[in-house]
Amino acid sequence: MTLTRESLNFEMNIEKEFVCENMPTANCHASTVLPLQNGNVICAWFGGTKEGKDDVDIWYSVRENGVFGEPVRITADSSLPHWNPVLFEHIDGKISLFFKVGKKIAEWKTYRCISSDNGKSFSSPSELVPGDNSGGRGPVKNKCIRLSNSRILAPASFEHTGWNCFVDISDDDGYTWKKSDIIATKHCLPLFNRANGHCKNRIPMIQPTLWESEKGQVSMFTRTSAGKIYRSDSPDYGVTWCTAYATDMPNNNSGIDVERTPDGRLFLVSNPVSKNWGERSPLTLGVSVDNGKSFETVCELEKEKPDSEFSYPAIVYSDGKLHISYTWERKKIAYVSVQL
Repeated sequence: MTLTRESLNFEMNIEKEFVCENMPTANCHASTVLPLQNGNVICAWFGGTKEGKDDVDIWYSVRENGVFGEPVRITADSSLPHWNPVLFEHIDGKISLFFKVGKKIAEWKTYRCISSDNGKSFSSPSELVPGDNSGGRGPVKNKCIRLSNSRILAPASFEHTGWNCFVDISDDDGYTWKKSDIIATKHCLPLFNRANGHCKNRIPMIQPTLWESEKGQVSMFTRTSAGKIYRSDSPDYGVTWCTAYATDMPNNNSGIDVERTPDGRLFLVSNPVSKNWGERSPLTLGVSVDNGKSFETVCELEKEKPDSEFSYPAIVYSDGKLHISYTWERKKIAYVSVQL
């Protein structure tokens, strides 16, 4: 299709359900979703008594024949909190489940377990980069993307010396990784204390989300504390990146995710709130026909409610359908399918 403003006017069939009506834990957050080649859908999240508590583990459920199954627990260390799972399907059909482990975010280590049976079972977790103490490698919240040259990029960030984004690069389909340079930023905000080892001369950015618009042309949106989504672009398959710059899209210093469909449209799921640590409501789906320069709202996935939280979305396209998951009041994980 030709991308024009008229392309924004399209019919959609939207269906919503909860991954589990009776969650196995009191608190849940940070979901990831993956549609499989066999038509099933996997959703994973972290859950426990409360975010950051030692009993927080990774949980996942497989949707088969239109129904999500009983959640299954995964843990790498029962004495430490788990965070931010990310699902990824390899060329050979195996599925990686990445997640963070650590008491403090700045000390996260990334673990991975692998499924060879479409998510029915996973291997024991092991460190993604053995011995790494940088605060996390591989994807930090959002999905990896496979580029036109088969390279895999993982959107990454760490928080031990301020908030910094980078990408992890894999040329063997996501099994080994090489870290890019830190993404530079144009402007500064005095939010971090230099005496404590934090840099105050840059925009704090974490949790990027990626897309490839043309061969080798890759872009990222980032979560920031500046009230706006920031963007950086790479001309060389993710090796080098331009200095990040502000977009017109609001950001409440909470997670976002973007997906590019084969016709060139970009779909963004976010909380369109411009206040740092602002409300995590409403949650909207937006579409862009100009490669992310501007977005128009398609629908509100969750309407604005005071003191409510609808956050940390994940979005993936497959076979004419958008698959979206997100946190619903920290009590449930919502799953939405959008037939385009």
